[in-house]
Amino acid sequence: MKKLLFISVLGLMSCNRNAPQAHPPVGGVLSKSDLDISKNRMKNLNNVERIHMQHWIDGQSVKYYQMPLNYWVSAEGFNQRERRKDDTFISYSYDLYDFDQTKIYDHPIERREAKFGHFEELKAVEDALRHIHDGEEVTLLVPSSLAYGTYGDEKKIDNDVPLIIKLKAL
Repeated sequence: MKKLLFISVLGLMSCNRNAPQAHPPVGGVLSKSDLDISKNRMKNLNNVERIHMQHWIDGQSVKYYQMPLNYWVSAEGFNQRERRKDDTFISYSYDLYDFDQTKIYDHPIERREAKFGHFEELKAVEDALRHIHDGEEVTLLVPSSLAYGTYGDEKKIDNDVPLIIKLKAL
């Protein structure tokens, strides 16, 4: 019986080898064709999310402006402001929402005296922090590729979830 079970498992594993794997396990290696599949998947997902976000924006009373990094912000002329430089400090907090405007975490994510160039943050948040004025509050609309991507945050945010981020410079 054990031999039959072992052979069955080996047979199933060999059948799955030919299936395209878009995302390897941590530490895994992808072939060129697997990388192309993953790249095309993210490109298509980004297009779908952009359309969904634009429809959501069209139904809002607040105006949103697209940033070069591929997210939207609720402040006009935001990307024309002077950028904060590396090695400068900033304190900030933000709340995360899904596009049903449901708050994901009860408490905001907060950082005190974070030093640019030396902290890891969501790409859209870090980019927005470079432009935000002290005490200012802005809303960011962020596609999943700039949020928690394919893996989610391994807590409450699932994979491939675009986010609304309410960001405040303290």
